[in-house]
Amino acid sequence: MDKNDATPSDDNHVFLRGRLAAPAVVRQLPSGDELCSFRLTIPRPAGSRAKVDSIDCCTTKLRVRKSVERGAPGDQFEVTGRLHRRFWRSPTGPASRFEVEVSSARISARRQSDA
Repeated sequence: MDKNDATPSDDNHVFLRGRLAAPAVVRQLPSGDELCSFRLTIPRPAGSRAKVDSIDCCTTKLRVRKSVERGAPGDQFEVTGRLHRRFWRSPTGPASRFEVEVSSARISARRQSDA
């Protein structure tokens, strides 16, 4: 077996429940696909130095994109997907970040209005 082949015990499955931080951003890739990017914020336990984790998410699936676009900042979402590390060249040299490639998303709670 090649060292890069996954074994049956390997699993890259992510489930997140968090608040939509800002409206989703859609951009067209050179391939013609549309990439929808958004960020979820998830509170950390009390006593943590940071108050929230901010998780970058993306998808090329139209169904997921439509679900995220129906939401508003502050709405709670449940998403599933896979964690990926993305690499690119920045003006200061090679750079990378982790993001969740989302395969499903749904609004689980609407933001409470200030009224």
